Amino acid sequence: MVRMSAEERRESVIRAATTEFARGGYHGTSTEVIARRVGVSQPYLFRLFPGKKAIFLAAVERCIEDTIRTFQEASEGLHGEEALHAMGNAYTTVIEEHPERLMMQMQMYVAVKAAEEEGDHEFGESVRDGWMRLWDTVHLPLGADAAETTQFMAYGMLINCLVAMGFPADHRVWEGMYPSARATGRLEH
Repeated sequence: MVRMSAEERRESVIRAATTEFARGGYHGTSTEVIARRVGVSQPYLFRLFPGKKAIFLAAVERCIEDTIRTFQEASEGLHGEEALHAMGNAYTTVIEEHPERLMMQMQMYVAVKAAEEEGDHEFGESVRDGWMRLWDTVHLPLGADAAETTQFMAYGMLINCLVAMGFPADHRVWEGMYPSARATGRLEH
């Protein structure tokens, strides 16, 4: 059996944490379940990350970076409407094929609100910084038009909600979406 380096183990923790936090949220997920999924002890987990919050924020950062990369790759060399449709299609495909990414996004928004109500603004700062990097990634291919960027992001949030609620691709709620943003029907319910 090949031993993993600490960095490889950190990566496996982030992947496992994303899956577990996507399912149970920040407050509903224990570090014990994350450690068990990775196959390490909790003390070892805390040698890799200083605490649960750090693990969650690493999973948030990964989720945001994966979404940024999806948009960058989809829009490479494209501008305006071509970029919009390419990014919309790529995003819809990703959240259908990797539902844990969608659920992690939803959980991070809930965690921010809960943390801020408790006086903890670190969650919010981290997520908002990531959101702004995401915004900027979309903004330039759309011609640096604030209205277009806002509309794209708004459609994205609506897509998140519709996919999370399990609306099938042929449901009438998708009719107002531009075709590249519609669910494709790959979801199995």
